[in-house]
Amino acid sequence: MQPVALSLTLILGAMSAFGPLATDMYLPAFPVIRLGLGTDAGAVQRTLAAFFAGMALAQLVYGPLADRFGRKPPAMVGLAIFTAGSLGCALTSDIDWFTAWRFVQGIGGCAGMVMARAIVRDLTQGSASVRLMSQLMLVSGMAPILAPSIGSALLTVADWRAIFWVLALYSAGLAVVVWLGLRESLPAERRRKDGLGGVLQVYARLLGNRHFLGHALSGALPAAGMFAYIGGSPFVFMDLHGVAPAHYGMFFGLNAFGIMLVAQVNARFARRIAPERALTLVLGFMAVVGLLLLGVAATGAGGFPAIAALLFCYVACIGATMPLATTVAMAPQGRVAGSASALIGTLQFGLGALAGWMVGALHDGTAVPMALGVALAGVGGLLAKTLLAR
Repeated sequence: MQPVALSLTLILGAMSAFGPLATDMYLPAFPVIRLGLGTDAGAVQRTLAAFFAGMALAQLVYGPLADRFGRKPPAMVGLAIFTAGSLGCALTSDIDWFTAWRFVQGIGGCAGMVMARAIVRDLTQGSASVRLMSQLMLVSGMAPILAPSIGSALLTVADWRAIFWVLALYSAGLAVVVWLGLRESLPAERRRKDGLGGVLQVYARLLGNRHFLGHALSGALPAAGMFAYIGGSPFVFMDLHGVAPAHYGMFFGLNAFGIMLVAQVNARFARRIAPERALTLVLGFMAVVGLLLLGVAATGAGGFPAIAALLFCYVACIGATMPLATTVAMAPQGRVAGSASALIGTLQFGLGALAGWMVGALHDGTAVPMALGVALAGVGGLLAKTLLAR
């Protein structure tokens, strides 16, 4: 296979960035959104869960569409839906409508992520897939580094609605780039013509495949721990430990930089260490870090520096688990790469929504709910790899 052009890597990275952009850019605005819409903190947190739910559910539709019609048309539809959802968020004055429009954003934003993974599978194999996935982590990893700072900067010159105007402009601009610069990667002769029954059979077959499901969960469960961190960190950092909003963005960006750093180390060693072995080693480390974080949160040992350091170690490892688990899970799924990509994304964001809900439901004024979500996710990822995918 031919080397992938830098321009394509940048486009795929931008398509993969919708999740972190639409999540992280508005986190610093939680307090002003609560005041602006006249609601409580719990209602604002639920808008994050609504976005994750939209991301999880819609991927099950985009996957079969990608295998039937190619990668480019569903990507364009998703970009249009995300733009509409962003405009709705910017214009509404009601928390219920705001939550609904966040759900619409999730429905649209997940299309780019599904298509990016499927295109990688179309164009690369083996260690080349690991390297390209890691390069996408580098590009899309800029989003969580920049997004909180962009959100904070916008709040200094405009109200919180400006964040969603910027997201609408981003998706509309990317739609132009995709339309003009992205070539279709799935030839017509490789496209499937399944009806609804065939689609359901594909998903049933994937869920019944221990190799696929175990590796998909070994990437999705650790990512759910990251979602627990995203949902719980605004309270733990700013309210519990007095971190200023501007400094919160700095901590958030540092963790995202860790993802990028580990992703590039992972790409460099892709030819030297078998992906399955590398995945097991990283998952074991994450499980230990998650348990240590839970111990620190429960006892207070080490205080905020210990919490921040352990979170950095855990979140940074996502830069290895996501490309490794995705590559290994999708390697045998060439004919149904779109559906396989969609199911991986659904597991990731479905478990992420569950982790976010759990952190909110167990909220007790301490860092324990967030740490518990991280620990369970880290241990769960290791068990999925060692027991289910063996």
